[in-house]
Amino acid sequence: MKKLIIVSLLLAGISTIQAQKSINLYNGKAPGTENWKQKEAQTYSDLFKTEVVYNVTQPSILVFKADQSKANGTVIIIAPGGGFQSLSINREGIDMAKKLAGNGITAIVLKYRLLETKSNDPAREMMENIKDRKAFDAKTAPIKVMAGEDIKTAISYVRAHAKELNIQADKLGVIGFSAGASVILESVLHSKDASTLPNFAASIYGGPNEDILASKIPASMPLFICAATDDQLKLAPKSIQLYNKWLEAGQPVELHLYEKGGHGFGMGTQNLPVDKWSDVYLDWLKFHKFL
Repeated sequence: MKKLIIVSLLLAGISTIQAQKSINLYNGKAPGTENWKQKEAQTYSDLFKTEVVYNVTQPSILVFKADQSKANGTVIIIAPGGGFQSLSINREGIDMAKKLAGNGITAIVLKYRLLETKSNDPAREMMENIKDRKAFDAKTAPIKVMAGEDIKTAISYVRAHAKELNIQADKLGVIGFSAGASVILESVLHSKDASTLPNFAASIYGGPNEDILASKIPASMPLFICAATDDQLKLAPKSIQLYNKWLEAGQPVELHLYEKGGHGFGMGTQNLPVDKWSDVYLDWLKFHKFL
C-alpha cells in the first residue's frame, strides 16, 4: 500500500509539469520574414529518431513552470538543434524543460526561425543540402542572425514578465544543443545591452563559427560545455576551442567530453555514461547557486 501511495504522489508531481500555451514573441509577423509563406509543422524523424518541428516562421516560446515546492527563481531558455532546418523539439527541448522544471527551474523552449523545408522530411532534406557545405552555410547565415534576434527577444520578454513567471530577472540562463548552441551564443556574445544578455550559458555539442570564437566574452559569464568525442559531425574540437576561449579570458567555464555518445544525444538513453550529462549540468547549476 505504501508503494502505491508513493507512486501515486510521484505521478501527481509529474503531471503538474505542463507547458502553458505557446506564446508568440512578436506582434504580427516577425521582422524581416513578413513574406514567408511556409507553414509550421511537426513530424517524427526516422533519421533523428525523435519528433521535430520545421518551417517555423512565427517564433514562439513554450513555458514550463517550476515545481512550486522547489522553485528558486531561476529560469533557463532552451534552444533545440536541427541544423537550422528543424528543431529536435522533444529530446533537445521539452524533455530538458521537464527535467529543469521538476528541479525548481522555470524552463522555456524557444522555437526560432528556420530554413524553409520543401518536403515533409526536414532531417533528410538537411543532410542532402549539407553535401554542398559552402552553399548550405550561405543559406543559413541570414537564418542564424534571425534566430539570434529570436533568442534575444525571448530573453527580453522573460525579463519583462518576471513577476508573472515567478522568476528573478538576474537568474536567467540559456542552453543550446547543436545549432541551438550557436543561437544561444548570439545572445551571450552579440547582445548590445544588458536586457538581452543572459547571466549564464551552456553549449551542448555545438559548433561555433569563427565569428563567435573571435567575439569578446562579457564579464562574469559562467559557461558549461558538453559533447562526445565520437561526434559524427566532428564537432568535439569546437567545444574545446570554446572552452579555451573562456579559459584564456579568465571566465568561469566547465567542459565535459564523453568518450561515446555521438552527435545529438540530448535527453536520450543509450546506456552510456553520457546519459547522465544532465545530472552533471544540474550539479554545475547548484555550484553556481542557480539551483
